[in-house]
Amino acid sequence: MKGVKQILALSFILLIGYSCQNKVKDQPAIEVTTALYGEPHRPQYHFSPPANWMNDPNGMVFHKGNYHLFYQYYPDSNVWGPMHWGHAISKDLVSWENLPIAIAPDSLGWIFSGSAVLDKQNSSGLGSIENPPLVAIYTYHDNVKGDAGRIDFQTQGIAYSLDDGVSWDKYKENPVLANPGIKDFRDPKVTKMEVGGKSMWIMSLAVKDKISFYSSSNLLEWTHESDFNPDWAAYGGVWECPDLFPLQSPDGEQKWVLFVSINPGGPNGGSATQYFIGDFDGETFTTNQQDIKWLDHGTDNYAGVTWSNVPDSDGRKIFIGWMSNWNYAQVVPTEAWRSAMTLPRTLFLFGEGEEHWIGSKPVKEVEQLRDRALTIEGEKITLENELLEVYLKPKTTDFSATFENEFGESLVIGKREGELYIDRTKSGLTDFNEGFASIITAPLNEFDVNEVRILLDRSSIEVFVNEGTLAMTALVFPQHPYSKLLLNGFEKENKGFSLKKIW
Repeated sequence: MKGVKQILALSFILLIGYSCQNKVKDQPAIEVTTALYGEPHRPQYHFSPPANWMNDPNGMVFHKGNYHLFYQYYPDSNVWGPMHWGHAISKDLVSWENLPIAIAPDSLGWIFSGSAVLDKQNSSGLGSIENPPLVAIYTYHDNVKGDAGRIDFQTQGIAYSLDDGVSWDKYKENPVLANPGIKDFRDPKVTKMEVGGKSMWIMSLAVKDKISFYSSSNLLEWTHESDFNPDWAAYGGVWECPDLFPLQSPDGEQKWVLFVSINPGGPNGGSATQYFIGDFDGETFTTNQQDIKWLDHGTDNYAGVTWSNVPDSDGRKIFIGWMSNWNYAQVVPTEAWRSAMTLPRTLFLFGEGEEHWIGSKPVKEVEQLRDRALTIEGEKITLENELLEVYLKPKTTDFSATFENEFGESLVIGKREGELYIDRTKSGLTDFNEGFASIITAPLNEFDVNEVRILLDRSSIEVFVNEGTLAMTALVFPQHPYSKLLLNGFEKENKGFSLKKIW
């Protein structure tokens, strides 16, 4: 009962720390204890909330040496409810410090997903040139209007911070973008770009089954520019959580990338993120792409977006996703907490000519987690740590790597018939959802697999092929740690690392 009491005490601390006023401040720090982060299945090197429910990452912004991660959070329960913005920071994208709730609901509604930027030139007038504001742009979800049957219950609001993200004031004239009469009108992702020699803020907004682009010179007044919804895209469910940003192709050409998360309709059922590669001129996004492309072919990487304000000297486009799936997110076998984030990943373009794809791989900082090198020789390896990073070199067309324990639980990663697959049918607890015990597949489109990188945490596996040209992420819930690795079709000598905990 001790662990349960600690969770309840933490929940009480969180609850007394916020109100529905315009400012959230002076909250007590969240103490991380071994008991708090030691529950069964609790990730040991992925971010998860101290307690209760979490989903989409929000408001990621780099500022004064800190990577800020906000997230959809419900402090009263381990299932989805009235949304707040939870908050954590990291200096290295590996170790995280939990901070108090940043933005709480008010009379305009719950605080749904959005983004954050540094208004360096103080275009909003909410700060000063000497102390420019961090500005969060989010969706207000008015549940009272929604429950009354109205369709205009989602609007866009902003909050700002003048103390480096510690506390947030809501803009007194919210909302800054009213609803035109559309049920789904949400998840603003804002970026800055040069248009005709002038700096403009561009908002990508999920509007039912399309992405609408808005422009602004000051973050306070927004003009609709265009919509994007090609007829060949994936439309199995509502469009959510867009992100628009530039990336350089291998030949140095700038391309614009648009992420659109969709639920349901993913390649392996439920939630997933599709992407489009093309051009954006400040008004319209265009693409020559004619087929659906998925950022991650696993079941559990959703609603991910990128950090803003990462220094040009760094040069990376850094991404993180919610590591779950709406098919079962609220019933997975955890109680004190629900959900984790993927490892932060570096995004890159690869391909030739007009055909490009998005690759993703763990940020280089993840290497700090390596505790000691492992000898992986032969076909049967004994595992002494449940936190692993493994690099495997295939030597045959088809192959398989099986993690198993002495209780009959097994997790298989392999290739057969031109597909990469993750078989979690016997991976551990699966009966909480009818479709969870599945074989997850990804087409390889006839390209050769030269290397498979696997990162295993207590309740997740992330697989990267050929340094990230293909990624698959999946949750697993073994009742006992996997203690053996069985290899079939790989070179005799491979490499790996035992990983450290971050909590």
